[in-house]
Amino acid sequence: MGNTSVTNETQESTLGAEDKKAIGILSLGTFLEYFDLMLYVHMAVLLNELFFPKSDPRTEALLAAFAFCSTYVLRPVGALFFGWLGDNIGRKTTVIITTFMMALCCFVMANLPTYAQIGITAAYIVTACRIFQGMSSMGEIIGAELYLTETTTPPIQYVAVSITSTCSALGGFVALGVASVVTLDELNWRAAFYFGAVIAAIGIVARVALRETPEFIDAQLRIKKTLQKASMSLKELKSNPLAQEKVDRLATLSLFVIQCAWPVCFYFAYMHCGNILKTSFGYSGEEVIHHNFIVSIAQVLGFIVITVLSYYVYPLNILKFKAAALFIFTLLSPYFLSHIDSPETLMLIQCFVIFFALGTAPGIPIFYKNFPVFKRYTFASLLYALPRAIMPIVSSLSFLFLSEIFGSYCFLLVLAPVIVGYSLGVFYFEKLDVSKEGLLHSKLQAS
Repeated sequence: MGNTSVTNETQESTLGAEDKKAIGILSLGTFLEYFDLMLYVHMAVLLNELFFPKSDPRTEALLAAFAFCSTYVLRPVGALFFGWLGDNIGRKTTVIITTFMMALCCFVMANLPTYAQIGITAAYIVTACRIFQGMSSMGEIIGAELYLTETTTPPIQYVAVSITSTCSALGGFVALGVASVVTLDELNWRAAFYFGAVIAAIGIVARVALRETPEFIDAQLRIKKTLQKASMSLKELKSNPLAQEKVDRLATLSLFVIQCAWPVCFYFAYMHCGNILKTSFGYSGEEVIHHNFIVSIAQVLGFIVITVLSYYVYPLNILKFKAAALFIFTLLSPYFLSHIDSPETLMLIQCFVIFFALGTAPGIPIFYKNFPVFKRYTFASLLYALPRAIMPIVSSLSFLFLSEIFGSYCFLLVLAPVIVGYSLGVFYFEKLDVSKEGLLHSKLQAS
């Protein structure tokens, strides 16, 4: 806790009414978006059989991996679009557009005929919807995180931004709960997607009430005043230091490797272990969904714990502790994975991995503040999207093929290098944060 943010004079421990309202609206929107996004991800074991041609178990595993990856593969394109929109038009407009996209895709999937009805066209349409949902959810969560980063200050800032991550996990948890109820009670699965479309529409209405972030508005005004004073044209803006502030390359690389960790942990806990349940214990798709619903409780609890801790403990210390705990487990994983004798044993492994899964919360504000304000949305989006486009493919293929060759050692081979890269990235941002803290201390003492 020694390097916890700067000084008491620069910290706020309470939130104003406007801040609380923004947190409520953004958190609700993030919850709704991730409910819609994860609904298909977690129901894929059931829905892939409806929208894709039936094949042998190995081909079905590949199709499941394809359905999972399609959610993320074009996120970099969405990152460029929503990044430009967020950095040039505003944070508020961007989150409204992303919520609309999610609602529309959910409605289309609720009404989509199955493969048995329209053939391969069903697979094409559902894949397109998954792609657009993945793109919109990326713009959504980055917009919410940046909005709160730019409207609050530490230490309450860490809690406020982490709440959005908790709500994304909660969205996945409720999606699994709805999927479990729908499948186990033999209800029509389409009802879940209609529900998702309705609550996304509610999110659109709520977000209209948001105001633009003060930091973004202030940066725009400063640029405008500079142009007016110097009678500059937009072409001459290239020489303005505010608009042309350079991005730290090592910070970019560090955030990239940090973002690579979460998709690997998520894929193992839900998708790879889901395949183990089907192949080793004869679970049906419905039973896998119900099993994973229980696992998702550990994921939500993990986010709640780090959100609360972030008010008292320096966020990057929390991330370093999680990395150390998961690394120790990874070294022991060949033993644990080779002694899975029941679904309950596998569930314990899943719960541990997802509880300590390596993500960005609660260090998100520290990461984002190290990028220039007029490039922040674009870089934050790209560095969120690229790992989530690459790592699901790497994870799915690695676990699929390495498990056949190396058996229980596959988790160690995949995750160990990811944890090392993640830790190096966190240490670099800690170095940047300590440097900025020292500089601010000096300025305060001088004043």
